[in-house]
Amino acid sequence: MSSLSGKIQTVLGFIPPDQLGYTLTHEHLTMTFECCYCPPPAHQANLADGPIVMKNLFWVKQNPYSNKDNLLLNQEVEAIKEELIAFKATGGGCIVENTTSGISRDVKTLKWLAQETGVHIISGAGFYIDATHSPETRSKSVEQLTEVLVDEVLRGADGTDIRCGIIGEIGCSWPLTDSEKKILQATAEAQTQLGSPVNIHPGRNSESPFQIVRVLQEAGADISKTVMSHLDRTIFDEQKLLEFATLGSYLEYDLFGTEMLNYQFNTAVDMPSDNDRIRRICSLINEGYDERIVISHDIHTKNRLLKYGGHGYSHILNNIVPKMLLRGISQQSIEKILLENPKRWLTFK
Repeated sequence: MSSLSGKIQTVLGFIPPDQLGYTLTHEHLTMTFECCYCPPPAHQANLADGPIVMKNLFWVKQNPYSNKDNLLLNQEVEAIKEELIAFKATGGGCIVENTTSGISRDVKTLKWLAQETGVHIISGAGFYIDATHSPETRSKSVEQLTEVLVDEVLRGADGTDIRCGIIGEIGCSWPLTDSEKKILQATAEAQTQLGSPVNIHPGRNSESPFQIVRVLQEAGADISKTVMSHLDRTIFDEQKLLEFATLGSYLEYDLFGTEMLNYQFNTAVDMPSDNDRIRRICSLINEGYDERIVISHDIHTKNRLLKYGGHGYSHILNNIVPKMLLRGISQQSIEKILLENPKRWLTFK
């Protein structure tokens, strides 16, 4: 589309790519996650309904999806505003906000936050995992779903004129459901029409990213304009990761700041630490993939905000970048990961 080509689309309109700045490619600024509530064990049932307080803070960090209040990030707009101001002061330029239909996308709030803080915010078009699909969404054809995606990018989302700048995060389960497959096919078609960036949330199985790329490729998607999210909780075997890297998507390590003993959504997974993430990124750089790596925090619960003793949106700039330099990652590679790669991905073809 000539109106989009060569530009980046934020909630406040187009910007030239060179204005982007350091970019977090996968965050949430306002959403709800009640669809993924995990009831706690019976002896901890009293912790499900209470507020987040100092004496249960560690428990909430270890069991973030078992405290109902923790799942309502949309209640923390003022705290997030303060964090974005700090993010900008630390050198941050842009946040890609990946909330899609099914988890309470709120583009009006995103626009307000961008206006109040001066941070570029890019909103995501599309649909989250099957468990959040409405009967209307499930009944739509690929062509109808494509029309929804294109409309959210060209005209505006959720009855507004606030336009999305990426398609995603497109939610996928393991195994992939029929509804999710249709949405992936629609994503490929919309991307073909728009030249748009795409972000994918894979299912929690190491085969899921491969399956998703196959579906997208068969539907004509541009994998080089596609980010595969959450690799830090999905592919652990280094050879398998390198095999996936050859398929050409961006490789996103987006759970920086998340360190827990048991990953509630897949207890077979030992959630890596931030040091583990840095080591894996070092390995990918050594294999020549520094032009395909992007990083973020995927903040989506209250406990990860500074207000609740969490790491906040500036954690990567304040803490991870210095550690990356200490571990031998060059400033040139960091510039690629935080600036050049996001800029290339987010610029419409």
